[in-house]
This record gives sequence, structure tokens and C-alpha cells, in this order.
Amino acid sequence: MGIILTALVCLASLTPSLAQKPATPEAATKPAAKLPYVVKIKTRPLLNISIKAEKAKMSEVAQELSKKLKVPIFLGPERENELLTLEFSELTLEPALQLLSPTVYVDYEIDTGSGVPPKALAAYLFDANQGEPPLTAVVNGSTQSVLIEGNTEDGVEPANDDEKKKLEEQPLRIAFRDSLLTVKAKKQPLTLVLLKIGEELGIPVDIQQQSDAVVDADISKLPVEDAVRQLSPHIRLFLRADLTRAERRALRLVLAEPMKTTQ
Repeated sequence: MGIILTALVCLASLTPSLAQKPATPEAATKPAAKLPYVVKIKTRPLLNISIKAEKAKMSEVAQELSKKLKVPIFLGPERENELLTLEFSELTLEPALQLLSPTVYVDYEIDTGSGVPPKALAAYLFDANQGEPPLTAVVNGSTQSVLIEGNTEDGVEPANDDEKKKLEEQPLRIAFRDSLLTVKAKKQPLTLVLLKIGEELGIPVDIQQQSDAVVDADISKLPVEDAVRQLSPHIRLFLRADLTRAERRALRLVLAEPMKTTQ
């Protein structure tokens, strides 16, 4: 997935110039040029976005949007110099981004103990045939816990009723099919449950906090983000939303203390 990200629009790149010359009296009286775009953000009661642009450079609109959202935005090569003409009012994040580019991805962080909506970590406004950004573009970690146990028959469908009954009696069963997660756990350590989920999803799991918590769960065919919310308030789930294909995929699981939120 060696994709070159040609444009990174984020707050770090918006360093103001502190060495500008003082405005002359003539310049002070001259009205400022009107920008070809307006970007407005409201955060209450829900985040919504309004944009009006008339032949505005996509890179400039994305920069302003990134600044107001406080979220880095990556642009595809064709998007960088594209001239944008559109107008919409009070759309939530995902519908708004879909009007800006043919291919859109958003990386999120979900804190299961906070009760707040998923936090956007980055948005990717890509070209139509550009492909997916690297999975670790903004979601990465230096540690990963490893599950040192297994069954060579995991994932194999039972051949008869006896095998099916034996499977159903197992204290821990994890299944992930059609983007839906099933967790059947009978007094199983939370760390073990998370490691097995990570193994089933094929994603890294980081156990940052040792926990004695025990899980009794009967979760059947839920999206991953809804399933993990039922397991513990100490989980952080990182996922990517592919808005073009209406798909969401987990990227990483972390077991840690709940994040502190500011009012």
C-alpha cells in the first residue's frame, strides 16, 4: 500500500508568519480581498458543516476545514489544485466530506467509557482510483500483545451435531462474519477476550492496563464498535470508515484507562 500522500493539511502546517511588515496607511485603508469560499462549523447540539465555494482551490478549502475541525486532511494529487464550486448547509461530517471528493476515508477513535461520539483522527479526500491510504497513516502503536494459545480447528465448522454441541459448550467463542462480531464468553478474562477478538479480526491489540475484569457476554452479530462497548468502559477502538463503499473496518484495539474528557 505504498501510496504517496501528496498533500497533508493539518494545523501543524498552519504556522503564522510573525515577521510580517507593518501595514502602511494606504494598505490599511484598502479593503481585504473577498475569499472565494466560506467554511462554517457548529459543534452544538451536533457537529455540522456549511461550505460555500465559488471556483475556490480545493487545497485552500481543505486547509480551512482542517483548521476549524482540528483534524488533519490528506488530499489526493488531483484534488490539490481542483477548483471547487458548491454550496451546502449544516451537514454532519461524513455527508459533508462526501460532497468534496469521490473517494473519502475517515479514521476514528472510540472511547467506550466516555459516551461521546467517535473522535475523527484524520480525513482522506482521495482521487477516484487512488486506492486506500496506509492502515497506519495516523493509527499506530509501538506495542502489541500476543496471544500464545490457539486451536488448529478454530474457524472450522462442526461436522456433526456432537461437534456442534461441543463447540457451543466452549467458554469463549469469537466469530466475525459479514462485518459483524459475535462474542460468547462465560467468565473469561477481559484481556483474553480482546486478544481473541484481535486474532479473529486480524488487528493488533495493545494491553496497556492489566485487568482482572471477567467477561460474561452473549453478543450476537453486532458491528465491532457496538460489540466492544458492551465488553468494558476501558477499551479504545480505532477504526476506518470507507464512505465510498459504506464500509467500516477495525484497525486497532487498546485496553487502557478511560480517556479524560474536558468540558
